[in-house]
Amino acid sequence: MKKKRKFDAFAAINGILMLIFTLVCIYPFYYVLIVSLNDPLDAQRGGLYLWVRSFSFENYKAIFKTSELLNAYQITLFRVIVGSALHLILTAMFAFALTKKHFVFRKFLTWWMLIPMYFSGGIIPTYVVMDMLGLVNNVMVYVLPHLLATFHILILRTFLNELPAALEESAVIDGASDFSLFWRIVMPLSTPVLATVALFIGVFHWNDWFSGFTYMTSEDLWTAQNVLLKIIQTNEASNIASISKMDSGFKATVTAESVKMAMLVITTVPVIVVYPFLQKYFVKGMMLGSVKG
Repeated sequence: MKKKRKFDAFAAINGILMLIFTLVCIYPFYYVLIVSLNDPLDAQRGGLYLWVRSFSFENYKAIFKTSELLNAYQITLFRVIVGSALHLILTAMFAFALTKKHFVFRKFLTWWMLIPMYFSGGIIPTYVVMDMLGLVNNVMVYVLPHLLATFHILILRTFLNELPAALEESAVIDGASDFSLFWRIVMPLSTPVLATVALFIGVFHWNDWFSGFTYMTSEDLWTAQNVLLKIIQTNEASNIASISKMDSGFKATVTAESVKMAMLVITTVPVIVVYPFLQKYFVKGMMLGSVKG
């Protein structure tokens, strides 16, 4: 006969508390989603808590009619794709070099990269440097200052140090150069940690609004996050609603509040969609190196 499992009060209470905590974290975004998908005029009545009362895409149609958002999305995708790719390659190369004991400048570069982790020049000196380099009002200001990150280098270096030395030794015996060793052996074996770093830097590029706010005076070079900030802080949402009203023959179709909700969804959903596909690499990355021998 099977033994009856004893009731674990602690596990039950812990599960209930975690469920409540999860719902508290998820509900605000869920509320934004249902309001954005509800008919804007109907949403003004209030009472939207659990489901959409009158389904409509009018909020999203009004937003995507504006060329400003489409241009901002293109710039955001550019910095996410190009910035993340260059960051991964250069960070991995830097970390790979630091794992080589015969590398002459290994200790110097280790200390050199740790200094900015604890000290920074400040906003004004940084702006002056960017201006001298010609990066103010230049789309490359979204990419070049973020090519390396000390924290990501440390993560990659720790991972690469745990790779079996026999793999590299056998490749060197077969005549592989450091470049071939890096691209053909190290990079394929580092997929889990590279995926983790890619998510870190990708989310940073997607969410970053400070660079555009600081270094861009031209709104044509703003990212989606800067446009969202403008809509929330100014009357831009009301302007979009007014444009929608004019396009629909003087019949109001959206409201300023509904436009804000839809814009929040548009700037948040891509990260939520991508994250589950990289989650498996997090688990694999944590397991690698935990069992040796």
